[in-house]
Amino acid sequence: MEISEAGASVSEPVARGRHAPEEAVPSRYALQIGEIDVLVVSDGVLPLPTAMLGHNAEPADRAAWLKDMFLPPDAFDWPLNAVLVRSGEQTILIDAGLGLDPDLHLPRAGQLALRLEAAGIDLASVTDVVLTHMHMDHIGGLLVDGVKSRLRPDLRIHVAAAEVAFWQTPDFSQTAMPPGFPDALRSAAKRFTNAYSKELRPFDETHTVAPGVVVHRTGGHTPGHSFVRLTSGKDRLTFAGDAVFPVGFEQPDWHNGFEHDPEEAARVRVRLLEELAGTGEWLVATHLPFPSIGRVAREGEVFRWVPAFWDY
Repeated sequence: MEISEAGASVSEPVARGRHAPEEAVPSRYALQIGEIDVLVVSDGVLPLPTAMLGHNAEPADRAAWLKDMFLPPDAFDWPLNAVLVRSGEQTILIDAGLGLDPDLHLPRAGQLALRLEAAGIDLASVTDVVLTHMHMDHIGGLLVDGVKSRLRPDLRIHVAAAEVAFWQTPDFSQTAMPPGFPDALRSAAKRFTNAYSKELRPFDETHTVAPGVVVHRTGGHTPGHSFVRLTSGKDRLTFAGDAVFPVGFEQPDWHNGFEHDPEEAARVRVRLLEELAGTGEWLVATHLPFPSIGRVAREGEVFRWVPAFWDY
């Protein structure tokens, strides 16, 4: 079944399995980038105050944007997306979702392991994990009880060396998070590095994980924040992690509450959006509405998100 406009097709190897009976809406979406199989998987949603979308913006401007988008004024459900990639003999998980943090009471997130299982994906088949950064909604799924024992003993976890170094003594001075989140982030990062120190494969700036799968450090959101570019034939897709949020197309200079260097994060965002608007390649990001597959168009000095038409 072909997506004629996208030049992509549903990938049978990663699309098999059935939706869990309790699911009212789809939680995974398969496509193909050349010879690379891609599966976008929803980890659920993370409810956060709307001020987190742009804490440097005037409240009236932020409220106007939310109203124009038909979104509630006080709390916004941030989507959480991860990606499973098959390239050659490797199966690569890009980010691992939130997992479970009972102190934060987030029951609608942390669904990744269950949804991979529903898709027929055995955790033991994952050869590599790429982390865009080490915020808990990207590493927490690896900390769920019983997950590590189901992973391969030779698993490789690729993450920027600058990210690992940052979380040894993290600086939250420029963030604007709700209470409890800095402590939860710090705790999750410490637990992760303790649990997976032997599996870590730190890289400096650019690293090839598999044929056509290259990770690039961007910085900004966190010092080691990275995006992953998939390239096969004429097809390209960039998984941007937290480099862009729903408001970031129209308001790329608004600062997200989780950004550890907001000014640099805005520069990274603009550079990425300018590049994608020029190339027309696919974009997927952690916090764009599932399945978060689309393209970027230029609108004067700002940008426009153009979501893909779903292929049924």
